[in-house]
Amino acid sequence: MNDFKTKLSLIIVLIFSFFVQGQNKGEDFENIKYKNLFLEAGFTQKSINQKLSKAYYDLFEGPNRVYFEVGDSMAYVSDVKNKDVRTEGMSYGMMVAVQFDKKEVFDRIWRFSKTYLQHQSGPRQGYFAWSFNPSTMQPNALGSASDGEFYYITSLLFASNKWGNTTGIDYYKEARIILDAMWGKDGTENIYNIINTEYKQISFVPEGSGYNWTDPSYHVPAFYEVWAAYAEDGHKEFYKACADTSRVFFHRATHPVTSLNSDYTEFNGEPYPTRWMPPGFRYDSWRVPMNISMDYVWFGKDKAWQEGYAKRFQNFLRSQGMETYNDQFNLDGTVPEFILQAGPTKKLRHSIGLVSTAATTALITIDNRGQDFIHAIWNATLEPYEDGYFDPYYDGFMYLFSLMHLSGNYRIITPTKFK
Repeated sequence: MNDFKTKLSLIIVLIFSFFVQGQNKGEDFENIKYKNLFLEAGFTQKSINQKLSKAYYDLFEGPNRVYFEVGDSMAYVSDVKNKDVRTEGMSYGMMVAVQFDKKEVFDRIWRFSKTYLQHQSGPRQGYFAWSFNPSTMQPNALGSASDGEFYYITSLLFASNKWGNTTGIDYYKEARIILDAMWGKDGTENIYNIINTEYKQISFVPEGSGYNWTDPSYHVPAFYEVWAAYAEDGHKEFYKACADTSRVFFHRATHPVTSLNSDYTEFNGEPYPTRWMPPGFRYDSWRVPMNISMDYVWFGKDKAWQEGYAKRFQNFLRSQGMETYNDQFNLDGTVPEFILQAGPTKKLRHSIGLVSTAATTALITIDNRGQDFIHAIWNATLEPYEDGYFDPYYDGFMYLFSLMHLSGNYRIITPTKFK
């Protein structure tokens, strides 16, 4: 009898412990305070909703949309100016869709990705061809860009939490296919893990020499924390270590005065010159302030440094003129000799993409110091520049993502209880 009571008590304790762990797993996430800085700045919720709806409409439904449906069940997101489909844009589209509860859009993009972009066999099995030609329905390149896989995995985990895995697509299974494939890459035939496992940092590409350097804008420490919570693939502590490594990496990769970083770097943060361009703050780098701001809001594990980063970054851009600062710089803030061309003219612009991501640093600042950045993105419009250049794809996603962050609508999606 006593043995039975002892066993029963132990079972009750184990069940309670399991229940508490399950509750604690998402408890902190559910208590995160997602600020609506537009509302705090005096804009009405109605006008905020309208601005978000317009930005979504422009990218996914309007005359200049970048989202195109294929048949009854698929769709792709196009970098329209370059006339290709990129894993970057496809996974961005899925992240937008899951955040806005657009399940059909999400599923369509994923089915296209699975059918046409994901390698189903060979050394790259589980990875994706980063560029695809929608006219010929053939890949432009077989290799992967690591940020595409990064966003695919995270958006699939969010979809699993939001919609479950029994409505036609097993989102969790699909996320695990990518993750498990990633862990199966050991350099055989020059294909590696997306993450450089020695340095615990995301690689530029998981192939050849690209495995040995990185792109700062690919560092999204908040996503590693999501994987640690929801991937359940046995690598929880490694992902947490990667998140912390990325936070320290930002300390090293950003300039101590301007907070600018190079598009590409060594794992120690030093600029990495490529054969196609010298180091500098250019289009990829625009994403870094947004990634740091996301990590600040979602996890807040490096607040003191992040607050200093945001202050330096904002002060630098203010010094260049809030309505005139350029979109490319040397890391010390001087004008670069090399300008990466976008559009018909090689020139510097005051780009809406950078205006947008810079505005997200207002989420980090204290004492309302970022009000001018909030008003700058509010007044910005996604339209052609004076020289005729128009990029509804990259500018458009940076703009929409930033509106989502600043209105409190870019969140960790925690598990829903399904009947």
